[in-house]
Amino acid sequence: MAGERKKQILEALAKMLENPKREKITTAALAAKLGVSEAALYRHFATKAQMFEGLIEFIETSIFGVINKITKEEEDGSKQILLIVSMLLRFAEKNPGMTRVLIGDALVNENERLQERINQLYDRIEVSLKQCLKVAIAESGKEIQPESQANMMLCFVVGRWHQYVKSGFKRKPLEYVQQQLASMI
Repeated sequence: MAGERKKQILEALAKMLENPKREKITTAALAAKLGVSEAALYRHFATKAQMFEGLIEFIETSIFGVINKITKEEEDGSKQILLIVSMLLRFAEKNPGMTRVLIGDALVNENERLQERINQLYDRIEVSLKQCLKVAIAESGKEIQPESQANMMLCFVVGRWHQYVKSGFKRKPLEYVQQQLASMI
């Protein structure tokens, strides 16, 4: 039951983050949305920062679960990259509230360690892209720098996430992307 209540709290928080007005979310507003007291929230999470950490853990588990599956099932490095970048953009479309966490928009005025966690997540994504690029380079013989190319791809994804949030979740991250992605590899 406690695990289910935690999940409900995190789902409500993620849903509140989907509001394109980007208002700061308070524990009072979250409690009201769930129809519980703030004290009830704090029985499951000691701080609001822990609630955001729960969202970040969900993001990490989701993203890296798919990245690991892609790299195990697809041998072609170029296809791995396209699949990973496409997955990252689709993740944003399916989880607009989580996208605000990914770009740090929802973390403004929250505990600094939350943004540090997001930065570590970016680093891990970049390492995954770099490994795929190394496979692609070995296959194609092209002379490209995997470090700079992986960084450029991650910047591209994060830029699309920013545009999605800035548009009030109207401009989908995958719009007009296939051609841009193809030119990066």
